[in-house]
Amino acid sequence: MDRFEGRVAVITGGASGVGRATAEALGAKGCVLALVDVNSERLEATAISLREAGAEVSTHVADVSDPVRMAALPAEVVAAHRGVHILVNNAGVSVAGPFEDQSLEDLQWIVGINFWGVVHGCKFFLPELKKAEEAHIVNLSSMFGFLGAPTQSSYCATKFAVRGLSESLFAELAATNVGVTSIHPGGVHTNIGDTMRASNDEIRQATIDGIERSRGPEVVAAAIVRAIQKKKLRAIVGWEAYASDWLKRLIPVWTHRIIARRMAGTALEPGR
Repeated sequence: MDRFEGRVAVITGGASGVGRATAEALGAKGCVLALVDVNSERLEATAISLREAGAEVSTHVADVSDPVRMAALPAEVVAAHRGVHILVNNAGVSVAGPFEDQSLEDLQWIVGINFWGVVHGCKFFLPELKKAEEAHIVNLSSMFGFLGAPTQSSYCATKFAVRGLSESLFAELAATNVGVTSIHPGGVHTNIGDTMRASNDEIRQATIDGIERSRGPEVVAAAIVRAIQKKKLRAIVGWEAYASDWLKRLIPVWTHRIIARRMAGTALEPGR
């Protein structure tokens, strides 16, 4: 994307974490912001902060897993800002614990937000994005979009799916005005632990401890901005994410043998 000033950016999960940091980064470059989140109080607090910093902001309360609500969202954004140029599908949650301990409801919940939320964003906003002179979709995957990890089976499944969807869309839209990027961070210090579902307190605490030791969300936000500028297919953030990618390239089977031997039964922080 050649310029950001005046471009309208829709960001899901925009009230906190990577979503808020991305809103701050894009707002600083002159983007108009349409923030989407299920938490109305946090959303309004974020919007106030961004407006004080000089950004033009609209807020939209929505559950990204709800197709009816998401289908209505593009018209709301266009009514407020007369167009859409950037879509950042960031909203996400985590389920931590052995697969056999995860309920079907847990699995439906995480797939609904982490994968269907991305599908809904892409599906319903694509017609509006195609009307723009230039546009870009950013989908948040993870280092766990490269390799499966113990206690993170459902999270990994959704992030693999986001990567596959993004790569397919990149190819399909290559001849259009719409670019597509999947973002693959390692550990990120966000509040994803607030909504995380865990099979026991030990796994919950170990996962939260890992999150708290991780890099700040502004690092991922900066990578998102660069990816939009350079129209990249993929952006990897963090040494552990690069290591995951290269290990899977070099020793795809032995990578999982090593993980199984060293990390089975322990909690890994979600890479968001």
